Amino acid sequence: MNDFTFYNPVKLIFGKGQLEKLTEELPSYGKKVLVVYGGGSIKKNGLYDEVMSLLDKLGMEVHELAGVEPNPRISTARKGAEICKEQEIDVLLAVGGGSVIDCTKLIACAAKYDGDAWDFVSKKASPKDGLPFGTVLTLAATGSEMNAGSVITNEETEEKYGWGSPFTFPKFSILDPTYTMSVPKDQTVYGIVDMMSHIFEQYFNEATNTPVQDEMCEGVLRAIIENGPKLVEDLENYDLRATILIAGTLGLNNFLRLGYQGDWASHEIEHAISAVYDIPHAGGLAIIFPHWMRQYVDVNPERFARMAEKVFQVNPEGKTTKEVALEGIDCLRSFWSSIGAPETLADYGIDNSKIELMAEKATINGNIGNFSNMSKEDVEKVLIASL
Repeated sequence: MNDFTFYNPVKLIFGKGQLEKLTEELPSYGKKVLVVYGGGSIKKNGLYDEVMSLLDKLGMEVHELAGVEPNPRISTARKGAEICKEQEIDVLLAVGGGSVIDCTKLIACAAKYDGDAWDFVSKKASPKDGLPFGTVLTLAATGSEMNAGSVITNEETEEKYGWGSPFTFPKFSILDPTYTMSVPKDQTVYGIVDMMSHIFEQYFNEATNTPVQDEMCEGVLRAIIENGPKLVEDLENYDLRATILIAGTLGLNNFLRLGYQGDWASHEIEHAISAVYDIPHAGGLAIIFPHWMRQYVDVNPERFARMAEKVFQVNPEGKTTKEVALEGIDCLRSFWSSIGAPETLADYGIDNSKIELMAEKATINGNIGNFSNMSKEDVEKVLIASL
């Protein structure tokens, strides 16, 4: 087990009817609020009106930034930061999924910075301050509601990077499963893939003597596998929505990775793909991750075999460790396919014409992954296998 320090200051407010807690959480941060949201689904399901009604009761001066993209763009974050500066915003409220929250995190820091917001994403500069912000989550997937991470796309340079700082933890996050019931089937599937990928990328690591962490990861994965398919067929089931919602939060609030370093190479590869082709993030992960697993199963076949037995109940009798491991990888691919996740890059119309470009973008700062330690050529192999 690696040494670690765990810190997570996010106040998590979970359950039916918890939106009312906005009236308790927001006032202490000021009177001027910027509400950040996406393409308008919150107006269709009534959440927008409920939020605005509560803000009106609080007597807050409300400004809005609508239209945050599924792969949030630096241009949108810049626009939000300008609003904050011009209107002297006190606090931000992200109402949406991980993309909206990620964009809000950058806006919060860029609003307190005289330079370009991309400086933070490119690691040219580190935030020294940030506006406070809260979230109202509408999609179970990324875990951004309870961590400091953010992923932003530069649409001009076709770059997409993850970043974060101590100023990008939400002050509070409200999770009411009711507001995820209108999420369509394809987005629900993408959320399931995303949260499972997060857990696996923490699970595959070089640490030893981590039985508690291993069991926690495996337990959450089993819960997703048991309840995810049921939810895909019963989208308005509150209990199933609640189960998957909290699984997504646990998947990336850093609690499961205590003592783990993890391997995020698959995410780096997917970021390169969606920077060039602007495909759904989790769709790319569903395609890439099983091929990454097959390419690196020999690094630690025992680890993959444990995953196969503990998560997918593969029977090891009469099989070698590697055979068990490969069967587990096949089980993951079959599970994702069974709920409707894409299987190949061709499903998005992607061919081999930009394989080298994507590999270069993924490894622009050198090899990626702690477990896999992937070079540009290694990334190309995974991409080619994914076609």
